[in-house]
Amino acid sequence: MFISTAMNRSQQLNQAVANSKNYDFIVIGGGATGIGIALEAVSRGYKTLLLEKSDFTKSTSSKSTKLVHGGVRYLAQGDIALVREACVERGRLLRNAPHLVKNQSFVIPTFGWIDEAMYTVGLTFYDLLAGRLSLGRSKRISKRKTLQYIPTIDSNKLTAGVVYHDGQFDDSRLAINVLQTAVELGAQVLNYFEVVELTKNNLDQVDGVVAEDLETGNKFTFKGKVVVNATGVFADSILKMDNPSQPRSIIPSQGVHIVLDKSFLPGSYAMMIPKTDDGRVLFAVPWHNRVVVGTTDTPIDEASLEPKALETEIEFILNTAGRYLTKPPKRSDVISVFAGLRPLAAPSGNTTKTREISRSHKIIVSQTQLFTMVGGKWTTFRQMAEDMVTKVERVKSWPHTKSSTRNLPIHGFTKGVNYSDPLYFYGSDKEKIIAIAKAEPGMDEVLCQKLQLIKAQVVWAVRFEMARTVEDVLARRTRCILLDARECIAIAPQVAAIVATELGKDKAWENEQIENFLAIAQNYILN
Repeated sequence: MFISTAMNRSQQLNQAVANSKNYDFIVIGGGATGIGIALEAVSRGYKTLLLEKSDFTKSTSSKSTKLVHGGVRYLAQGDIALVREACVERGRLLRNAPHLVKNQSFVIPTFGWIDEAMYTVGLTFYDLLAGRLSLGRSKRISKRKTLQYIPTIDSNKLTAGVVYHDGQFDDSRLAINVLQTAVELGAQVLNYFEVVELTKNNLDQVDGVVAEDLETGNKFTFKGKVVVNATGVFADSILKMDNPSQPRSIIPSQGVHIVLDKSFLPGSYAMMIPKTDDGRVLFAVPWHNRVVVGTTDTPIDEASLEPKALETEIEFILNTAGRYLTKPPKRSDVISVFAGLRPLAAPSGNTTKTREISRSHKIIVSQTQLFTMVGGKWTTFRQMAEDMVTKVERVKSWPHTKSSTRNLPIHGFTKGVNYSDPLYFYGSDKEKIIAIAKAEPGMDEVLCQKLQLIKAQVVWAVRFEMARTVEDVLARRTRCILLDARECIAIAPQVAAIVATELGKDKAWENEQIENFLAIAQNYILN
């Protein structure tokens, strides 16, 4: 039977305790920013520990539009540097994780020659910014071609279309594979481990953390030469732990997506609606045999781990999509709805519109040498990490080490992906899951035909990907809750039983898990 060196929480905890006084980097936060920094640091030879208070990518980083993109909208805003950086990183991600990142063709419908000229010229410049990492050339297409590529588009007043290329990916799966890569290079990573205190030396500089294992209540002190705050929308809570008078650094913005049946966008092309009532763009993107439509940009006062979609956001998406499709989606068509919060860096000006706040990242170094990363986006997570580690070396007067992540294959790397295979997103791990299904009785059983989920996937998630709850399995190790929340509710008891067996938990824990998951799943359903 296959033996893996992949993530195991007990092993990770034992190693973390053994190294507790010897870390170079302690990274707080297991979202896109934190995992990127952990991989960057360990790949440069630094002893690295990552701590996440919930599950990896529980918050923002599992609820993106599933696009690795340069940002057409940012180009229109004149943020050329951000677009250039994102286009280059998009190409690197496609090269380093081809089992999770693919080239996605988009169609922008046009309504008159001014639209056609403007988008063709703008997107040609977009292509040029990517240089040799471009995913393909943008071009104008006829009305007939536009209807061929997007057969459900309303042809009324349609004159033509413009095709361009961006990347598509699976955010939580990429996160897990990046963490596995970091672990294979020697990092320790722990979920359900909350930092409750920062420790400081006699020079009043941050030199470690006190963290609580939320599964046991035990507290541990970890010492590190550098502590990095990569907690996204929760960055201010760590900053205030360091300095209670710290001004606000984050303005959270909520983005909501709805998931529809594939019949609303039956082909392989995605659609981008360039003009919406709130000044954003709206995407409709094929993903895992569904269609993801979004997003919104709503300022939020308080960050939460499980944000809820507002009625106004849902209506905005339905109404905007409905104006472009021959079959306008209704509430009853929504299979799942999900909301995430963007950790936008607080602007120096007085703008109140979150869509106008730059998506570029910013590094804050406090007087106590707590390093904090705010802002940024999934597409540029690797570059953000490179910038952070380089900044640490500069501030700490350490010798500069060269980044190797630009060309580092991510765990699961495999080429020639068959996207009709329900296990494709596991990459090179797929055969190991199949081995479990064949070798262990009942593990080849299908839990849900609609979601194409087998029991072996649940076992794999717990044994080798540090899934600790039913939600971890159905929301992030697989993407089932995003693809059909009601189906997930139906299979939750079976998943809970498998997870309980794997973790050695009793029936009371199993029942509590089912209850907790059902409460969370309600957030993904429109009533």
